[in-house]
Amino acid sequence: MLPFETILCPYCGEPIDLFVDDSVDHQQYVEDCQVCCRPINVSVTTGDDGEVTVVARAENDV
Repeated sequence: MLPFETILCPYCGEPIDLFVDDSVDHQQYVEDCQVCCRPINVSVTTGDDGEVTVVARAENDV
């Protein structure tokens, strides 16, 4: 089973759970918020020590 991370939606601020594939060093994808259905740009990075970092941004954030 894939581990999950809890993030806050950049639009509505609600916490949502994302399943992350920690076997990949870096991945980017779009996930719709489970509450407000707006698209979230998700960036997942797995460090050499296995620590997973998840960054969630609104569609127009750079």
